[in-house]
Amino acid sequence: MRVAISQKKCVPGSVNDNIQDYLDNVKKAKSQNADLIVFPELSDTGYDLENMSSIASSYENGLPLSHLKQAASANEIAVIAGITEKSASHIYNSTVAIDKRGAVIANYRKIHLYTPNGEGVFTPGNEPVLFDFMGFRIGLLICYDLRFPEFARYLAKKGATVLIVPTAWPFPRVEHWNILTKARAIENQCYVVGVNRVGTECGFTFCGNSRIADPHGVLVASASEDQEELLVADLDQSKIDFIRKRQPIFSHIREDLF
Repeated sequence: MRVAISQKKCVPGSVNDNIQDYLDNVKKAKSQNADLIVFPELSDTGYDLENMSSIASSYENGLPLSHLKQAASANEIAVIAGITEKSASHIYNSTVAIDKRGAVIANYRKIHLYTPNGEGVFTPGNEPVLFDFMGFRIGLLICYDLRFPEFARYLAKKGATVLIVPTAWPFPRVEHWNILTKARAIENQCYVVGVNRVGTECGFTFCGNSRIADPHGVLVASASEDQEELLVADLDQSKIDFIRKRQPIFSHIREDLF
């Protein structure tokens, strides 16, 4: 499976500008024969928490999701994007997965929010999400979820071979990001696809370093900390199978003790 990751800036509060960026990057990814493109967390609105209640979009009639679905089907490429999900009474920090036909195949609502009250904006999700795509089993996380190894391990034990993490990870915690993405890959013997932002918005400066780590923790794609980039890398199921057979950690876990 060939995966493209879009490390990008967002225009806070300008959903139309961010939608145009989706469309441009989907076309670029398709031109590089990618099967899937992944966008960062809250890439439809930016991290504009003060105005989130007015700019967040519903899935039923919101432009971000409808344009992503159209772009996926028109270019025959799957899309995973961190976008808002607004219901009658809640706003979720969500990640949507769309297949090559433009159909929604998964939707994950961020479980671990950075503050207990979701910065006064978001409602936490309560359901882990996995789905199958091109022979891989994909588990979804968002940003702060990466700090909870129990969550990643749960997804891996449920069969995940790829963990995809859209994020808006800021300075000064760049080393946390670099270490945790590799650690989640190594300890779960899976690929980790981490897609971060760059630029400054609403008081946050994001640290980039989007990357794909293989099951050994080796980076097969890595971006800068301050430039917009579209990276492409191939994921190999046989590498996962080889590592898990050679070092079968899942069968060695002492669940009788903890």
